[in-house]
Amino acid sequence: MMNRILPQPRTLDGNPVGENKTFESEDCCGPFSCCTRRGFWLSTWTLFLLGSLTLIIWLVSNFGLPPPSPMTRACATASNQTGFLCDDRQTCISASLVCDRVRACAHGEDEEETLCRNVPHSLPSFLVFRCSDPTSWIFEDQKCDGSNDCGDCSDEGTLARCPPCGLQWWHCSSTLYQYCNCVPRQLCRDHIQHCSDWSDEYVCPQP
Repeated sequence: MMNRILPQPRTLDGNPVGENKTFESEDCCGPFSCCTRRGFWLSTWTLFLLGSLTLIIWLVSNFGLPPPSPMTRACATASNQTGFLCDDRQTCISASLVCDRVRACAHGEDEEETLCRNVPHSLPSFLVFRCSDPTSWIFEDQKCDGSNDCGDCSDEGTLARCPPCGLQWWHCSSTLYQYCNCVPRQLCRDHIQHCSDWSDEYVCPQP
């Protein structure tokens, strides 16, 4: 005897009776839709990131990336004079050692062509001292050293803002081209006139 399968009664929408489909109980939301809390925050963060990326691209395309800050080469030597800082950021050489055809920095950056191709115009301004004569110049560490390097004593006077004569010097107007307003004390009382007022022979104490 065969079992008879009776047709199940169906509702108007074609579903079997008692099998009501309730879409309200199902999660119809995708991961990026705004109908759930999770989808809302994911959508918000996605839009925020896309907006930030778009803004960055626009700024770069219109204004370009800011140029990297150049390395500061100015430094102070052990004798407290203006010097040139090597690439290792530790070695500070005297200004007058730059572009002298001898490598003072380990990698030779003090003799690079871009730095020395048109001295003094290619040198950083902090390395150069301009004399009273516009056509004359000296390295910054040569001013106030007691020697008449400019030839007109402008590197040893008020233009160079030199301090008074040190303990090893005697203050006077020198008769020698080599000195200006300070004469080495070792020249005092040597029976040779070095000061215009003879103070190096009669007033200056012996060293």
